[in-house]
Amino acid sequence: MIILVLNCGSSSLKYQLLDMKGEDVYDLLAKGLVERIGMESGCLKHQAAGKEKLVKEMQISDHTVGIQAVLEALLDKEYGVLSSLEDIEAVGHRVVHGGEEFFCSKLIDDQVIAQIEKCCDIAPLHNPANLLGIRAVSKALPTVPQVGVFDTAFHQTMPSYAYMYALPYEYYDKYRIRRYGFHGTSHKYVSAKGAKFTGLDINNSKIITCHLGNGSSIAAVVNGKSIDTSMGFTPLEGVIMGTRCGNIDPDVVTFLEEKEGLSPEEMSKVLNKKSGFLGLSCISSDARDLNEAANSGDPKAKLTLKKLVYDVTKYIGAFSAVMNGVDLIVFTGGIGENNSRMRRRVCENLSYLGVKFDYEANVATGKDTLISLPDSKVKVAVITTNEELVIAQDTMNIVINEQENN
Repeated sequence: MIILVLNCGSSSLKYQLLDMKGEDVYDLLAKGLVERIGMESGCLKHQAAGKEKLVKEMQISDHTVGIQAVLEALLDKEYGVLSSLEDIEAVGHRVVHGGEEFFCSKLIDDQVIAQIEKCCDIAPLHNPANLLGIRAVSKALPTVPQVGVFDTAFHQTMPSYAYMYALPYEYYDKYRIRRYGFHGTSHKYVSAKGAKFTGLDINNSKIITCHLGNGSSIAAVVNGKSIDTSMGFTPLEGVIMGTRCGNIDPDVVTFLEEKEGLSPEEMSKVLNKKSGFLGLSCISSDARDLNEAANSGDPKAKLTLKKLVYDVTKYIGAFSAVMNGVDLIVFTGGIGENNSRMRRRVCENLSYLGVKFDYEANVATGKDTLISLPDSKVKVAVITTNEELVIAQDTMNIVINEQENN
């Protein structure tokens, strides 16, 4: 089954075209990125398997135009891989927020769209863009089934005492204010893959997954189910991130609004767009830039990286406690997979758990690697994530099941 996977942001969309021949048997036919949607000058970057890369500067007024550009690239005689749009059998969408409604991926219909719309208030940067992608595909490929794969779904197994905030209960009743968690597709994938890679039974396991990138979150996974995670009502809570502050005293918000004369919207921009690595280091939101600056002796870059290590270490300790132990710690995401220094610094603080760190194995980047020694009480591994594959797998299974039942 040929499946187009879409991940739509407010001004960009990432995509992959996969030929799914089985659950774990597939060919990646093409992938790419459409940037600067709605701006004066947009750009399509398209790479088909075994072909030259296509980079095309063009005005992309909205997501409908962007998706049309993707489809044209896939059909292009020189750079494409499809002979007809009829070759696309399904489209899978990453949808960031599904609220309490969705415990799993769903075939998209009017009812599902209505629920995604309901969550726009609590995911204003993501859900509206996800809806634009869904509607653009409906126009371009009206007969092709679409599936929504929700970032929040994997964390719907959290117990109420983990997801509830100690606010007046009426705010939960009225607005469903609670912890939702994000990166669920990645946490689900790497916990299962990590268990298999290290010889653990996923149904009898305690795993901590650390998805670390520009956005970062950590999850506690018991027997394959999420019981807690660091992100909360929005993706702002948790560890320090590229431009997000992570955990702070909530009264800091009202204090700064009053002292700086900031509106709620302006304060949200400070917390989400101007904080994190960027705000603390005064250099960059990219950990690679901070590594370079730290190597050159910049004190704020060093502070920022130490803060990341500290935050991750603290969550690992907390989740080990609530699970009453841990069998496996997984590092994934752009930073988790590629920053060996960060992994080393975190693991050097975990000897109390019985972690014995393999310094030689840790030099590997971007591939599945066991970075704990054979006699380590807790296994530690780098596991490469593949959220697009999970979306394609779920899409394939849901569409096939729907076809069989009709």
